[in-house]
Parts: sequence; structure tokens; C-alpha cells
Amino acid sequence: MHSSRRRVRYAVSAVAVAGVAALALSACTTSGSASDSTAATGGTVTVAVVNDLTSLNPGTPQGNVDTNGQVGYLDGSYGSGFQYIDDNFKIVHDDKFGKFEKTSDDPLTVKYTLNKNDKWSDGQPITADDLVLGWAMQSAYYDSATFDQATGEVTSGTQYFTPAAGTAGIDQTSYPTVGDDNTSITLTYAKPFVDWELFNPIAQPAHIVAKKAGLSSAADLTKLLKGLPKGDKSSPAAPDATLKKAADFVNTGYDITAFPTDKDLLVSSGPFYVSAWTPGQSITMSKNKYYDGGLKPNVDKIVFRIIPDANAQVTALQNGEVDIINPQASADTLTALKATSAKVLTGDQVSYDHLDLNFGSTVFQDPKVREAFLKTIPRQQILDSIVTPVNPKAEVLNSQIWLPSQDDYAASVKQNGSDKYSKVDIEGAKALLGGATPSVRILYNTNNPNRVDEFQAIQASAAKAGIKVEDAGSPDWSTLLPGGNYDASLFGWISPGAGTTMIPQLFATGGGGNNNRYNAMNDVAIETQSTLDPDKLIKLEQQIDKATFSDGYGLPLFQLPGIFGVNARVDGVKYMGNQTGPFWNFWEWSVKSK
Repeated sequence: MHSSRRRVRYAVSAVAVAGVAALALSACTTSGSASDSTAATGGTVTVAVVNDLTSLNPGTPQGNVDTNGQVGYLDGSYGSGFQYIDDNFKIVHDDKFGKFEKTSDDPLTVKYTLNKNDKWSDGQPITADDLVLGWAMQSAYYDSATFDQATGEVTSGTQYFTPAAGTAGIDQTSYPTVGDDNTSITLTYAKPFVDWELFNPIAQPAHIVAKKAGLSSAADLTKLLKGLPKGDKSSPAAPDATLKKAADFVNTGYDITAFPTDKDLLVSSGPFYVSAWTPGQSITMSKNKYYDGGLKPNVDKIVFRIIPDANAQVTALQNGEVDIINPQASADTLTALKATSAKVLTGDQVSYDHLDLNFGSTVFQDPKVREAFLKTIPRQQILDSIVTPVNPKAEVLNSQIWLPSQDDYAASVKQNGSDKYSKVDIEGAKALLGGATPSVRILYNTNNPNRVDEFQAIQASAAKAGIKVEDAGSPDWSTLLPGGNYDASLFGWISPGAGTTMIPQLFATGGGGNNNRYNAMNDVAIETQSTLDPDKLIKLEQQIDKATFSDGYGLPLFQLPGIFGVNARVDGVKYMGNQTGPFWNFWEWSVKSK
């Protein structure tokens, strides 16, 4: 993850953190929880976050950042609706919003039925039209695009929607069957899908998307979708202009730099909606009076305060300016927090920092240059300066798939070839370069102290082998990440902690998180989505893990520790190590004083 974090499809997607979302799923251990048996109602809870808002659609590659996703979790646009993931990484169904059930194993068939009282925050009913749109956005059903295996770019045909999580699994569904007076859809899969229970067909409102595409109603959008044929890569048809307009709005229309004057962008299906935003300062979310699901909050408002600096977050908590903080963990932060009266909650995060090489970059076309550069990465030094002071037992991360706390980590490390990079090897790097002095431009978040430290350590070490590391860092790193105008990137992935969809998200051609254009494991990544045999699935994942080290994909650095600070005014906060952070159980929060 990044200190700012990013993600993959909620149910199973990775999110980029100011650091991004993770592939690995780890067990969470906590050192405590803040809770109270009596829940008061009303009031405001203020939470400090590292990153600012950039998009009201966190389901796109450029919008897939932690703060966007946490806002989306509260307003229903990302990862909430029919289900959520609890602090034990279990999938919990919200039957009050709508029920979903598997009605057949062969073929896999799943039915979603809405609560008849479900409404959007503008009072419009939530119907099967919204579910059909959510399916269309995530299934690639209408796409006829062929992707270049080297660059991941579209070479022919049309790609309509660009979901951050990719489309693996959902792309095996046929057009939904609509029923129950337009309140249900049934999906039938051509192949098994491991993570069917994590698919959430609620996203953007169909009546708003229809309006932006020039249609008069959500029903008209459904009529258009029903009438269009499935995309055919072998004989791509001309793109449908109306669907293209709808998709373009979903893909980029929610990206914002100021509080929208177009209130259509604020329409929410969740318990809250964005009611105010002052860029660089705060985001205010107010209760959606029409929400009728099971996650009804006790509090009236949740305010995000944007405070990138960890020490400043502690000070704001101590001064009563914020109620909850989730800063980047450091020894100084932990010490400062323990000196306050706040409750401190700690645990592992299902997130990790990593260095990725861009396979679309000229300098890294030569595998020897990739290997030489990776031999210079001072991973132990980086770990010791950032993580060891917080977690003395922490170790360098040696897998792109698993975290150290997971059962299959050790077995994969034994076979994946990561030992090639166990120590810095300047002489080995020089030998591979044969006198060449390549330049490498690294993209990272300049507002994240950990990323700055990582960049500087890499720059100094690589210079010893004659590699010039250039600073391509930017506070806008997350919007620059999908574009590929860099040679390597430093950030973090943070995961939901359940499911495997993050694998094709990162390693499949056209995957929404495959920013570095690595496509050698495309077929294996896709196969993981229909592999129900756990032993076979592990073997496929090990194959990917081994290939990434062999091919010079990049290097994982370390798993991130997590810290929450909670003042005595707020009850109900419990530690959570996934991308939702402290927000995961917002409906259980209450305040003792307004």
C-alpha cells in the first residue's frame, strides 16, 4: 500500500496507498479495541487521513486510492451494499440492503434481490437497472478489445469501462436475467468463479449515468444494454456511441479537483454522501436519509481531515481536533501516541510496500539491466529504518503473493528464487551492466516520508553500480501511476483481506492494477479465478511468485504495521488491517458528547 493507499476490486481488489492495495491476505492481530455497550446517537466523528480525495469513483485505475475507497465505502460506490468484510476477514452479507445466494453450482448461478425500500440519496429507487449497470461495468461483456501483450495497450476493438479490479471471473457471465418486478438479477457463469461471493453489482446510479449519456431514464440504459451484442474480439463492431458516452462518464466523470457544482456526482446508495469538500483540508460526509440497509450509523456526520504528517496527526488527536487517526506507523508515532490519553490499537496491515519495474520502459527492455538494478536495492536497510523500530521481528518481504503471517509464505519463498536478491550485490550489478550507466526514473509520493526515505536509499545504493536514479516523484503520483511515464514506481498495495481477484488485477494483461505492463503470467493469473481446488490454486500462485523474481518484475519491500489512535470521546472503533481501515465498522461508532 502507499502511505497513501490504493486498491484492487473491493471484494477482491487491491488499493494503492499513499503508499496501493495488496495481493496478499494476512491474518490480523490486534492489541486492543475501543468499544462500549451503550451506543449514543447523533454527533460527528472526525478522522485524520493521509491522502486527499481525487475521485468519487474509486473503482477506476486512477481513482483506486485509499481515501477515495474509504469515501466510497461510506457512500456505497465501492465495496459496500450486499456484503462487507469484517475484522476477521470474513464476508458478511447485509440482507437488509439485499439478499444474494448461489442457486446452482453447475452452472454457477447467483441471484441478487434488492430490498424494495432501497433508494439513492436523491430519493430515486434502487432497481435492477442499477444492478445491470454494475454488472456491465465489471464484466467487459460488451468489449471487443485486443491488448498488446507487451504494453497492455488496446490494439483493436473497443474497451468501454476500465475497472481497477479488472474483469476476471465476472467476464464469464452472460447477460443477467431480470426479475421480481425489476428488483432482482440472476447471473449465470460459464466457468466456476472462486470469488463469486465478493462480487458487488452496486456501483454508480443508472439514472445518473443514463442522463449523462443523453438517455431519459435508467430503464432506457438497460434497454440499450440488453439490445447490444456481446463484444467479439475476432470481429469487432464499431463502438456504440451511447454506451461509449456512458462508459466515459463512469471512467473519468467522477474525477474531481474541487467540490462538484454538479450534484449528480454526489448521489449515493450508502449510509452517507459527500456533503462538502475543501481540497487539502477536509471532506464532510452526511447521513443519507433514504438509506434502508443494515449498516445504519449512529453518528450524523463523518469528517475526514487531510493530515499527511504522522506527528501532526498525533498532535491533532491530542488537541481534540480529530477523534481517530490512522497514521503511517513509526517508532516516534507510537511513542507519541502512547504519551497521550488516547486508546492505541495496533496490528498487521494486509498491505506491503514494493518497487515495480515498468516493462514498457526502454531502459528495462534488457533483462540484465532489470536484474542489475534490483541487485542494488537495499531492502534490509529500508526495513531497518522504517519498520524495525515499530516491529523488531519484521523481516524483508520475499513474496509478491503472500505475507509472512500467511501459511503458504515460507513454502513459496523456498521455491520462488527471491534469494537472488537477499543482499545488495553492487559488484554483481556492475558485471551485468558491463560498463553501461543507465538512468532510471522512479515515480513515488513526495508527500509520503516513507517513500521519500525509500527513494533516497535506492538512489544512493544504485549510484554505486553506476546507475543514475532520477527523481520522478510527485504529490500526484496516483493519477500518474496508470500512465506509465516512468521507469519504476514505489508505492504500496492494500487488500480487502479476502479473495483472489487481486491476482489478475495485477498480473493479467489489461488488469486494472497492472500499471507496469508485466504480462508474462496473464494466462496463469486468469486461470486462478476458475480454480476451485485449493492445492492447484496454490501451485498457480507459486508459479506467478517464481516468475516475478525470475523476470525482474520488481521487489517487495516489507509488510506495513498499522496503528490507530482513538480518543475517549468515541466508542466502537476496532482495529482492522485492510483497506477500509478504521472505517470498516462505522455503523458501530458513537460519540459521548456532541
